Amino acid sequence: MDFAFDARTEELRARLLAFMDEHVYPAEEVVHEQRQRLSSPWENPPVVEELKAEARRQGLWNLFLPDAEYGAGLTNLQYAPLAEITGRSPQLAPTATNCAAPDTGNMEVLAQFGDERQKKQWLEPLLAGEIRSAFAMTEPEVASSDATNITTHIRREGDEYVVSGRKWYISGAMHPDCKIFIVMGKTDPDGPDIRRQQSMVLVPRDTPGVTVKRAMQVFGYEDHYHGGHAEVVFDEARVPVSNLIGEEGGGFAIAQARLGPGRIHHCMRLIGMAERAIELMCRRAVSREAFGKTLAQQGVVQNWIADARVAVEQLRLLVLKTAWMMDTVGNRGAHTEIQAIKIATPRTVVGILDRAIQLYGAGGVSQDFPLAELYAGARTLMLADGPDEVHQRSLARREIKKYL
Repeated sequence: MDFAFDARTEELRARLLAFMDEHVYPAEEVVHEQRQRLSSPWENPPVVEELKAEARRQGLWNLFLPDAEYGAGLTNLQYAPLAEITGRSPQLAPTATNCAAPDTGNMEVLAQFGDERQKKQWLEPLLAGEIRSAFAMTEPEVASSDATNITTHIRREGDEYVVSGRKWYISGAMHPDCKIFIVMGKTDPDGPDIRRQQSMVLVPRDTPGVTVKRAMQVFGYEDHYHGGHAEVVFDEARVPVSNLIGEEGGGFAIAQARLGPGRIHHCMRLIGMAERAIELMCRRAVSREAFGKTLAQQGVVQNWIADARVAVEQLRLLVLKTAWMMDTVGNRGAHTEIQAIKIATPRTVVGILDRAIQLYGAGGVSQDFPLAELYAGARTLMLADGPDEVHQRSLARREIKKYL
């Protein structure tokens, strides 16, 4: 087996690592200072726009899109190690390179399922980083772990769809540049096939009847970097029938197509977060003394660092194998592996970050170091894109089926 990255991946890795060292890491302190002077906490600090311009100038832009017409044309296996690098600074690097969720998934949906008008109106400005977007699926009134539960209603009246429902934790919706929602709701709530009841429609933010009510917090963080997570109400919001993505009844299938690549992107960024945590642990361990010796000489700390290294190496191999399978046999063929990484990666990285926080003591839960915010993000990913238990249930059924 050949574990080496190909020449293009190595070249992009070298450029991206240099970009991180020269531009992203130095900007982490600057962004905090600039945010204090903004009129709205949801605006991009000037340094973020500078990072975006520099990334675009260097060709480190839209790396996630496998379609060469719109993005870098990389395979999942080529993009995975790049996503890991950006995961070391998840608040800045994905946004700087136009590879941040939920825009990535929305661009993939529009590229794969959108018609030419939809691509011209919404995909092109998203690709250029001129606007942001949101994906409105999760609802507070139902168990959204089962997507067939959604209650948002999309009814047709002549040449319009009328959208009514309440969504929450809609990532990116607080950002002033968020101009478009992809909304999942039911066009055929009484249809016999529960996976054909749903459709997706494009709803511009300025549509009458659309209200962004409030920002939702995650462990006390509002996640300004990604445009926050909002509660959004759609009250008889009317859009043209031409805003339907794909076909009526195709919403569930589109959601599944959207979430597959997103899961591997999240997992590789999580590995980058774990690598950042290991680096911070080692720096702390060699610089602090307790009970007459450095923390690095304490056996328990050595165990934490060794266990973290072993876990990250295991996870990376599993995620890269999954990326290779997605490229060779497709998302359906890699279903078991996609679910395996979705289960294993957030859980393991949360554990590594927890140990890193413990090593930093009070500093670990403070705003002076990135660990607390990284922990909040990693813990959330045990819920996002389907909670772990749903993936465990599905994976177990597939394993058991072999023996029936």
